[in-house]
Amino acid sequence: MSHPASGLPAGRGLLYLIVTGAAWGTAGAAASLVYRASDLGAFALSFWRCALGLALLTAGRLLRPRARRTATATATAGSTRRRITRALATGLGLAVFQTAYFTAVASTGLAVATVVTLGAGPVFIALGARSLLGERLGAGGVTAVAGALAGLAVLTLGGSAATVRPAGVPAALASAAGYAVMTLLTRWWGRDGGTDAGGTTVGAFAVTSLCLLPFAVHEGLLPHTAHPVRLLGLLLYIAAVPTALAYALYFAGAAVVRSATVSVIMLLEPVTAAVLAVVLLGERLTAATVAGTLLLLGAVAGLAVSEARRAGRREAVPVCGGDPRRYRAAR
Repeated sequence: MSHPASGLPAGRGLLYLIVTGAAWGTAGAAASLVYRASDLGAFALSFWRCALGLALLTAGRLLRPRARRTATATATAGSTRRRITRALATGLGLAVFQTAYFTAVASTGLAVATVVTLGAGPVFIALGARSLLGERLGAGGVTAVAGALAGLAVLTLGGSAATVRPAGVPAALASAAGYAVMTLLTRWWGRDGGTDAGGTTVGAFAVTSLCLLPFAVHEGLLPHTAHPVRLLGLLLYIAAVPTALAYALYFAGAAVVRSATVSVIMLLEPVTAAVLAVVLLGERLTAATVAGTLLLLGAVAGLAVSEARRAGRREAVPVCGGDPRRYRAAR
């Protein structure tokens, strides 16, 4: 089930995205521990997350064997303008995604901001994928997306006294739009082949770090803490696992998996965050948490199986010759 453009098997792309969603979910718990150990603000934490992630990814690329670096550079060769354009577009999408989300949290609260951002994201992506990429969800896909959004609402809002403050909703929608643009562009470029997930991540983090720097400086770039070793360990974890590793896997997987499927699989993030909140942070396990988690996991599993079957049918159709009606059916 290899993607014809990038060569990455679709099954591996799905695995990458599942790992990404789970890794992203750990960032919230780690951030909560950072806030307990220091006075670091949200924008400063986001800046250090991207800046340290950029440093780790750059070091990792430089430490690769020379032959592998040469092969990657040859496979992804293209104009400097194209690479810069991709880095700017992806980095700006990521910056809008993060910055607008934090703005929404400050304006309307965490629960509502999360539901609007992560709920609108799959809708924007599904519409964009249909109109720009010709990707159809089908009745089963629409049902899975609806189930995932219902699970997200139950998981995030169930049992809470959250209220919608209209001032934060446009920011949450802007965050969802930034996420959608980032996902759709990654899928679009993945179809052309020659996509270097590591290079895309490095470029995106460089642009995002520059965008976040003024906000971080205004908020307070350097933290004050009584536990510097603990804080450093938490920052390194956030930079390494839910940032450098997770985004490299995300850009690789999003290039070969349908965009709407990507957006639903990424809803594993609130599931992981909810589980960690109960296990590590002592929050109470509620019926809403269980119900929302089951709905989300069911939707993710359904779409993942559907994506794997679709890729298997596509791989079974011969590239040359054969009945063209079979090719259309496989698509």
